[in-house]
Amino acid sequence: MAEPLLSLRDIVKEYPESPRPLRVLTRVNLEVMPGESLAIVGPSGCGKSTLLNLIGTLDRPTSGAIIFKGRDLGAISENECARIRNTEIGFVFQMHHLLPQCSVLENALVPTLVNSNSGQSVERAQKLLERAGLSDRAHQLPGRLSGGERQRAAVVRALINQPSLLLADEPTGSLNQDGAEQLARLLLDLNREEALTLVVVTHSMAIAQMMDRVLEFRDGVLNERTGTHE
Repeated sequence: MAEPLLSLRDIVKEYPESPRPLRVLTRVNLEVMPGESLAIVGPSGCGKSTLLNLIGTLDRPTSGAIIFKGRDLGAISENECARIRNTEIGFVFQMHHLLPQCSVLENALVPTLVNSNSGQSVERAQKLLERAGLSDRAHQLPGRLSGGERQRAAVVRALINQPSLLLADEPTGSLNQDGAEQLARLLLDLNREEALTLVVVTHSMAIAQMMDRVLEFRDGVLNERTGTHE
């Protein structure tokens, strides 16, 4: 039986406040299998983005363990966390965060600047841009792209180093319905084609129900819902 790619064990996250700490996450437990697509839903401020930040090593839990590929992320150095963020975990946010002075292709290649295989990186970037429907936009600046095109370019950048896990935080939040559905379909297609494990935080139940599983945050606790993968 396959081992989970990602395991969360009794994760608690608190922030210091007076007169007592603010608890955002309360003993969250979760297992995500390789190649799975998972949506996390819930009201604003419930802890969805906090959880993604913890999984992505952008923050540390107050207590509990996050196991990624068999390694406890809380037991490794900041340098190793940075390496994992660059090569093994991809990120897509609500805002694309593309560099405005760089072309779409140059933006896609930014995470590869620490690598030596520049030729292979360019080839992969071109392949991903074609897959995302952006081949004819490769040499355009982000300001000349639509919102949906910018988000698809951000997905390409997130996948350039062939991560095994993609974390997407409200990736369709700034898009219209057509753009949101197109981006969600792209993510799911890449989930299958690249054997990519996908965790998406979203307010949209229509997007969530496209995933293999749907989980809901309530009062810092994560509960399973019935999801429909179309």
